[in-house]
Amino acid sequence: MERYASSLEESVDGARQQEKHYQLLSALQSLVKELPSSFQQRLSYTTLSDLALALLDGTVFEIVQGLLEIQHLTEKSLYNQRLRLQNEHRVLRQALRQKHLEAQQACRPHNLPVLQAAQHRELEAVEHRIREEQHAMDRKIVLELDRKVADQQSTLEKAGVAGFYVTTNPQELTLQMNLLELIRKLQQRGCQTGKTAL
Repeated sequence: MERYASSLEESVDGARQQEKHYQLLSALQSLVKELPSSFQQRLSYTTLSDLALALLDGTVFEIVQGLLEIQHLTEKSLYNQRLRLQNEHRVLRQALRQKHLEAQQACRPHNLPVLQAAQHRELEAVEHRIREEQHAMDRKIVLELDRKVADQQSTLEKAGVAGFYVTTNPQELTLQMNLLELIRKLQQRGCQTGKTAL
């Protein structure tokens, strides 16, 4: 008798899982219609079904939310680093202008052209250094964001999310961004209407 009850429970659980899978798949198919046709064609029934299976227990939703929060913190940190650098450059320019003005005021008129030429060279050198530092910061930001993308791809691949693997191919990245958008929309629907009904 116990065996029969256990078997019945497993059957009911399996049916529930199947129904939830169907609901997720149906919702994904509906959401895919909102994507550009070029991406709709790349998202096969099998891919969507595999994605729905990966989403069944809700873990992927939590992973995506965690990755999004990490990304926002990273972006904020990088933005603040760039702002600090820009502020340092602004202060440097102001100090240099002040130094040049004071030197010009203390300079004898016949030496002024020589002083101004030297100051112009100094200003060009400082501007060159500022540009180099800004380019270096921008390269650092791009590399850091690229690393974050690769980390996210790897995490989602390890979680078994269909369509995710580490790549730098722009078309594949766009497809992965669309898949993430589908997951986020499902997540928002699930939060608004309760986890069981999508």
